Amino acid sequence: MARANKKIQTLEFKGMTIPVVSVTLRSLQADQLARSAAELFGDEAFFDGDAGLLELDGVAAPEGSAPDWPGIRALFLRYGLRLIGVRGGDEMLAASAAAAGLPGIAAPRRAAHGRNAAAAVPEEPAPPPEESPAPAPAAPVAVPAPAAVPTLIIDRPMRSGQQAYARGGDLVVLAAVNAGAEVIADGSIHIYAPLRGRALAGAGGDTGARIFTTCFEAELVSIAGVYRTFEAGIPDRLAARPAQVRLTGQGEESRLDILALRTD
Repeated sequence: MARANKKIQTLEFKGMTIPVVSVTLRSLQADQLARSAAELFGDEAFFDGDAGLLELDGVAAPEGSAPDWPGIRALFLRYGLRLIGVRGGDEMLAASAAAAGLPGIAAPRRAAHGRNAAAAVPEEPAPPPEESPAPAPAAPVAVPAPAAVPTLIIDRPMRSGQQAYARGGDLVVLAAVNAGAEVIADGSIHIYAPLRGRALAGAGGDTGARIFTTCFEAELVSIAGVYRTFEAGIPDRLAARPAQVRLTGQGEESRLDILALRTD
């Protein structure tokens, strides 16, 4: 008997979930975004070709013309972030983004619960079921603990132009972060030496992350996207002293607090 050949499907569709970086915008002016990105990332590619989604609820379309979407896409691509769409914003803003190749992406819907689900219950009460022995309680199912992300430890000085990124965890540096160098972590950053370059903690959005250093001489510090630079110099109470950086407030009221640390 001849064996039947199995037909190979040239198209196959599957649902999947991919990690996407959410970028909340406060402006759609390409020049303003370029200045902010340069202060945060310098000239280095911060992302590794990650997919990005622009959040538009906090901005309005500029009067008289559509935003420069090609320029905005090129700006983020310069830092390694590939924009795939937008979310939120008014209809005209979303339409102009879609026309430029950035479709609107809605948040996933959840199944109905509560009163909506109760509408499917018939009005007539069902007859009471016959009594039966209560089933034995099911054995508890063990839920595996999430895999721990190891702390990235750097024990050599960071020279100008060098960058270190602790993806998903904390970063510990045991030598100087010199001017022009950059250290980044999704968690907190601990520097047991002078911080003379840039330090960006909570890069994945963790507002509880902090930055610690035994000698504060930073060019820029940032937590969860809220940053501060020191072109005018560092206050005398903090200069070359142990310090911590933390984020206080919420939303547009967020600000960085830089506090001296006592080590005695």
